[in-house]
Amino acid sequence: MKKIGLLGGSFNPVHNAHLALAHTALDALSLDEVQFIPVGNPWQKQALTANGQQRLDMLGLAITGQPGMTVNDIEITRQGATYTIDTLKALPENACYYWLLGTDQLANFCTWHQWEDIINHVTLVVAQRNTHPFEVPRPLAEKLQQKGKKLITLSFEAVDISSSDIRQRLANHHDVNGLLPQPVLEYIRQHKLYT
Repeated sequence: MKKIGLLGGSFNPVHNAHLALAHTALDALSLDEVQFIPVGNPWQKQALTANGQQRLDMLGLAITGQPGMTVNDIEITRQGATYTIDTLKALPENACYYWLLGTDQLANFCTWHQWEDIINHVTLVVAQRNTHPFEVPRPLAEKLQQKGKKLITLSFEAVDISSSDIRQRLANHHDVNGLLPQPVLEYIRQHKLYT
């Protein structure tokens, strides 16, 4: 069975920390590939400044020439609110899936729609982020124990970059060099995003 890492997010815009996490997971877990899954209509976040096609375009530019990296547009093309559980149920069943998340998402995990069902479909892989302490929410820890499932922690040299910080820097005409791939930055400037 193929081992596939799934990295969901708004990718508004995609940046070097996203790519670093994908590469770390690919190597550490011996994955066949990592699929970036940009969110369509995020029910827990405000409307996104870049539309679905623009975020797909930026992801495509970011992973060009990077083996083992792909983009899955399943959430962009689906209508209505985006729920992770719906995405997982729609994926082919002939693979073993690993859901990659940061400690910030882990802290919030038990607020996700049908979170108990999510852990039936994937193995959770948590990468440490400097801004959030590593702590497994008690309901999640208990549910994983009940199901005999484990949570994998990823030794990850967290890169202190966030999409919101990049958007703010761009809006204020501050330097963002080294924070995101050059082709992505050129795309942002060409389409006058985040200004």
